[in-house]
Amino acid sequence: MSKTISIFDTTLRDGEQSAGVNLNAKEKLAIARQLVKLNVDVIEAGFPISSSSDFEAVKLISQEIKEVSIAALARANEKDIDRAWQALRFGQNPRIHTFIATSDIHMKYKLKLSPEKVLENAVMAVKHAVKYTSNVEFSAEDASRSDPDFLVKIFSEVIKAGATTINIPDTVGYATPEEFKKFVRYIINRVRDIGEVTVSVHCHNDLGLAVANSIAAVEAGATQIECTVNGLGERAGNAALEEIVMALKTRNDYYNTHTNIETRQIYRTSQLVSSLTGFSVQPNKAIVGKNAFAHESGIHQHGVLNEKTTYEIMSPESIGLPMNRIVLGKHSGRHAFRDRLEKLGYQLTQEEINKLFIKFKGIADKKRTIYDEDIEALMDIGGDNLNKYLTLERFQVSCGNASAPTSAVKLNFKGHSLQEVCIGNGPVDASFKAIEKALGISLTLEDYKIRSITEGKDALAEVIVHISRESKIFIGRAVAIDVIEASIRAYIEAINRMIAGLGDNFIPIQYNEEVI
Repeated sequence: MSKTISIFDTTLRDGEQSAGVNLNAKEKLAIARQLVKLNVDVIEAGFPISSSSDFEAVKLISQEIKEVSIAALARANEKDIDRAWQALRFGQNPRIHTFIATSDIHMKYKLKLSPEKVLENAVMAVKHAVKYTSNVEFSAEDASRSDPDFLVKIFSEVIKAGATTINIPDTVGYATPEEFKKFVRYIINRVRDIGEVTVSVHCHNDLGLAVANSIAAVEAGATQIECTVNGLGERAGNAALEEIVMALKTRNDYYNTHTNIETRQIYRTSQLVSSLTGFSVQPNKAIVGKNAFAHESGIHQHGVLNEKTTYEIMSPESIGLPMNRIVLGKHSGRHAFRDRLEKLGYQLTQEEINKLFIKFKGIADKKRTIYDEDIEALMDIGGDNLNKYLTLERFQVSCGNASAPTSAVKLNFKGHSLQEVCIGNGPVDASFKAIEKALGISLTLEDYKIRSITEGKDALAEVIVHISRESKIFIGRAVAIDVIEASIRAYIEAINRMIAGLGDNFIPIQYNEEVI
């Protein structure tokens, strides 16, 4: 009989720890709702003690999401665990996920604690957590570089204390598949009462082996995999959910396992996470990359046309990606548009469809052909979830090889018009400077990315900007046919994210002046 592997999604916790990612509570909730559609078993919503915003996000998700278990991370101390429970207590079957490092290098240099004290703290943490919930997970940080006999001892004791899931992380991505398989099997064979709990693994991708290590652990007997959408995470990221799920599904004949994931929601989930985090999916990314089901070689094309399985070991439909690319244009009606959205895997309300249809028509008047990728880009989930403190009224740029690039930008801040004109190194730089001058702020542009959504001279441009102020990173994304417009709108979206953190405390320098 096929064994069920639980999927523990940590996109909102470990994935959000990726450098440059800063999701607000509404965006986290939007991803959590999509993860419910994906049918993950557990959503790790955040690390409540780390910040007030993380606490509020976990609290919001635990209040709103009732279909799956919501988990929160806590170090092995009472303060962290209490804070985690305060955020989780509204949820159905909430999970406290507590951890402590167990490798010699971490215990000596980071914790500065003896193995005996680490064991004591671990047991104390689990006993404290079970006062709140019977759903308690314990992780031995840096387990793959820990003494396996010490792990056997600590896991045996935390199970005795009430832990219902034990997690064996490859925290720094050091393990190799065969080695990790033997390591996990050794622990499973020696820990007391191991059959009474879920055995989990959490692998990082520093050597590009996170997915391989996770699946090797399943072969050794692990029954839960911790992973993230698109492989997001610190440093080189985590094991990618979509790769794990489709590997187990496609090679069920070999692994004899399955997950509860609704695979037709994979592509939609990947696109949403990419949009909200500002981390584009590389074209050759397994499963969800733009080229994952593309065939350019004549030999490959000939084979696929005759029989799909010659070069496709899974179908694009199985991840929610339509095989055909239906072209829409300015004459397409609302019905055809709604039908295309449904085939792309979007489940929207009529109000949401109406709003998106207006965007679609606006682009269709300027662009001859609209592809699926254009529609996905227009979704702009991140921007739609933001409070629009600042909006663009109009802009005008002037540049050439014999004149200084100049931009005049008119903005609206809570009903009050602001405008400025600036010279820059180019029209984009001049526009960004004009926005900053109008607001009376100074920002640092940490990153600026631009890409064409589809082919052709009239292709939509997607711009993603990362700005920083006082060491905090804010991401903005926008789509338009005009590159300058997309850049300005992305910059404004990033500023709206920044203002959201300041609320009514932010007042533009021109705010008290007469309306322009």
